[in-house]
Amino acid sequence: MQRRPHNPRMNVLIVGAGRGIGLELARQYRAAGERVTASARDEAGLLRLSALGATALQLDLTDAASAAGLARAIDGIALDLALLCAGLYGPRSTGLQAPSEAEFDAVMHTNVLGAMRVLPQLADALAPGARVGVLSSRMACISQRSGHAGWLYRASKAALNSVLKDAALAWSGRAVCVALHPGWVRTDMGGPRADLEVADSAAGIRRVMAGLTSADHGGFFNHDGAPLPW
Repeated sequence: MQRRPHNPRMNVLIVGAGRGIGLELARQYRAAGERVTASARDEAGLLRLSALGATALQLDLTDAASAAGLARAIDGIALDLALLCAGLYGPRSTGLQAPSEAEFDAVMHTNVLGAMRVLPQLADALAPGARVGVLSSRMACISQRSGHAGWLYRASKAALNSVLKDAALAWSGRAVCVALHPGWVRTDMGGPRADLEVADSAAGIRRVMAGLTSADHGGFFNHDGAPLPW
């Protein structure tokens, strides 16, 4: 990847920024001087974002009415960069245990339907040459899969990759769209034994997004910029 010239005052949208990687991305982009609009589901997350100087939006991707308000909230903002970070792991299965209907609905509504609700609302807000990223997972890779733990999460992220690919086709020539693996990160989802500090993962994602070119459109990348197979 070739690094693009840095615009010191980008308009950045981060969906799912109440905690974890999304919150750290908001913190780092604000520290870099960017104008950040970021969403959280609850009051605690909104307060954390406001404390960073971000414009905080209350948004619940599992609620159709709440998600439908995003386009109105970002009306008039020319987005240079948008990141969809909201995600749910679901049951910690180690084998082929069938999830309950409630578990399936919760994971798929957050990880897949949430993206399908958000991405269309970005279309009119994207600045020329905008960059759009969704936080996927290396666990979604089918061609190089060697484990089956967390199969509901894997299925949801593989479906998210499909959603991203369709968005990339729809927005060809308008925005550079990619799926991103943030690494195994020490967050509430990743747990204390994970490889990466959240700050390092977020910094890597920022570097990848900053370095995207048209040749990367529709691709799947690790947090260090290495391409990943589908």
